[in-house]
This record gives sequence, structure tokens and C-alpha cells, in this order.
Amino acid sequence: MSQIIEIVDRGRGLQLSTSRITVQDLVPYFQEGCAHDEIVRWIPTLSHEEIDVVERYYRAHQAELDEEDRQIRERNAQRKNPPEVEEILRRGGEKMAALREEFKNMPSA
Repeated sequence: MSQIIEIVDRGRGLQLSTSRITVQDLVPYFQEGCAHDEIVRWIPTLSHEEIDVVERYYRAHQAELDEEDRQIRERNAQRKNPPEVEEILRRGGEKMAALREEFKNMPSA
């Protein structure tokens, strides 16, 4: 007995009725023109039938979904680490550079 595959809203955005994969999870793949096999390679829990359902929904609502994706990307780009985390990352980067230099200058055995 097979499950009916449809787009549902369970409170975290539109998603497949058969999994937690959201429509927005797949929007970038459709924007890039990825084949279903390529999507399955990256998200192996998806079936071709599930991808078909999401793609049909995407094509029917493409302008609004692309705009939502743009807003998500913009919001993510504006997110920054707190200054103390940035300082830790900066110091870590300096330490890594020093270690690389040290190992580069070590005599070969």
C-alpha cells in the first residue's frame, strides 16, 4: 500500500506529507535545473515521486517561492556571529596559519 504524497503545512512551512523535507529545501535545486537523480544523490531519502510532487508545486508557485528563497538567503547573509565568537575565530585562524607555516618549514624525514 503506497502513501499519498502531497504538500502539507505542519507548522514549519510547506513540506512533503511523507517526510520532513520542505518545499524550500528543494527550491535551490529547481532554480539550478538539477535533475531528479542529482537531487536524490544529495537527499537520498527522497523518491522521484516525492521530487515530482514538490517540483509541480514549485512550478505552479515559482515567483512566490523564488522570492521567499531570496528573502531567506538575504536574512542568512545578514546574520553575524557575536563579536566574541568572531574574535575566537580570528585567533583560531591565526593559530592555524602559524601551525601551517611551522609544518611547512619542518625538515623532511
